[in-house]
Amino acid sequence: SCENETEVVQEKKDYSTKIKEAEKYCERKNLNKDFFFLIDLSEHSGYKRFFQWDFNKKSFVDTFMVSHGCGNKPWRSDQTKEKAEVSNQEDSHKSSVGKYIIGERGVSQWGINVNYRLYGQESTNRNACKRAIVLHSWDAVKDEPQYPKGTPEGWGCPAVSNNAMRKIDKSIKSSRKKTLLWVLN
Repeated sequence: SCENETEVVQEKKDYSTKIKEAEKYCERKNLNKDFFFLIDLSEHSGYKRFFQWDFNKKSFVDTFMVSHGCGNKPWRSDQTKEKAEVSNQEDSHKSSVGKYIIGERGVSQWGINVNYRLYGQESTNRNACKRAIVLHSWDAVKDEPQYPKGTPEGWGCPAVSNNAMRKIDKSIKSSRKKTLLWVLN
């Protein structure tokens, strides 16, 4: 007998209030007003949950897979794929939530060897620099959804696929102003 395979579809969330808040924040802080990035760690890590919002087009123009921190679980596993654990503590190996300003472009030992410093703007992520939390690519992160599997977990950095980083890098480099990255949970 053949069993029907059911395709699992990622539910679309309404981020309209967050987008309005991000737009006001970018205006107030004199940040890039063309686009910002939103990461939703409340989503299963097997789904695309890193979004690029275009303020001019008033739509998400790209989505990517992204890792989160493993905490005390084994590095590169996906044991917290359904519920990311978050912390701002040094050596927690967990991701931190809140608004970040994407800073300087640097050299990474991971992926395509590009990273961006992340400057935490809230009490929930102010230790990002001390914790060496950066946006980078990682060969272990795939381009396409992995559900029901999750994305391999790292030490707290938002890591994307190499192809995603090429696109993100191009977007960030095209902006004359610093860009907002907002991590939700």
